[in-house]
Amino acid sequence: MAKIFFAVDVHGATGLWRKWLKAPEFFGVDTLMLCGDLTGKAIVPLIEDKNGYILSYYGRKQLLKTEKDIIRIEEQLSMGGFYVIRMTPEEVNKLSNDKHYLEEVMRSQIVKRMKEWMELLINRVDLKKITVMVMPGNDDDFAIDEVIKEYQGAGVLWPLDHPVEIAGIQVASLSYTNPTPWNTPREAEEEKLAELIEEQISQLINPKNSIFNFHAPPYGTRLDLAPELRSDLSPVTGPGGVKMIHVGSKAVRNALSKYKPLIGLHGHIHESAGEDFVDGVPVINPGSEYGENILRGIIIQTSGTKIERFWRVEG
Repeated sequence: MAKIFFAVDVHGATGLWRKWLKAPEFFGVDTLMLCGDLTGKAIVPLIEDKNGYILSYYGRKQLLKTEKDIIRIEEQLSMGGFYVIRMTPEEVNKLSNDKHYLEEVMRSQIVKRMKEWMELLINRVDLKKITVMVMPGNDDDFAIDEVIKEYQGAGVLWPLDHPVEIAGIQVASLSYTNPTPWNTPREAEEEKLAELIEEQISQLINPKNSIFNFHAPPYGTRLDLAPELRSDLSPVTGPGGVKMIHVGSKAVRNALSKYKPLIGLHGHIHESAGEDFVDGVPVINPGSEYGENILRGIIIQTSGTKIERFWRVEG
């Protein structure tokens, strides 16, 4: 019998990474999975000033005069997923006006934090006793792939080149999703997504006795409801509030229906935490509240090649 802790969509929030590392201690799990959208979305500059550093955050300005205050703010914002950088006014101006410079700085911060996280992992989790899998999602820059792969020698599982085994069960994984309005790094049209899924499944010994770990949720379920957006990305509203529509992947749904694995593990749509079934196959999405420093996860209890039960936890 084994217990898996599955979480998604932490988006650079160091507080959630630290909580995830403690799951074996809190929940008695022997397997950790963090699958999809590991990196943050925004840089917060601390602007060099003659009296210290100026923090401009959500329309408010604050002068940080001491190193203690600066470190406190850096740690506080990193807990919520921001990349905090000390910069000169000239560097901030370049950040605002030079897209390539912005991308370069963002990528360097993403890689830096991912390395820090992986070091925390190998220092705080006994990888001889705990199985650990870390996987990017559609929002993640490809630069983090090599960072994660560097730790395979320490025992961290990398699942995107071929299926891996967790708790005696093969897991097929995919970081790509169907297209989004934000044109993220790992997206593909449904036809191509179906090909990528088949590539993974073709390597399984028995798809029915496997886990499908696809970041995109299956279309038309409780896991893929998100606000309908206008062309300017503002939500469509009506008498009942924000209009919700299904935005998941039809290729993922078709694969679940065709192969009927033990369970489908998904993420991507933060507001659609929950569980559902696709032709009798249980599918789950822990959801995400990374901005509130709340880690949502699902514990999956297995016995041999069977899923005994699963339940949601958060904190």
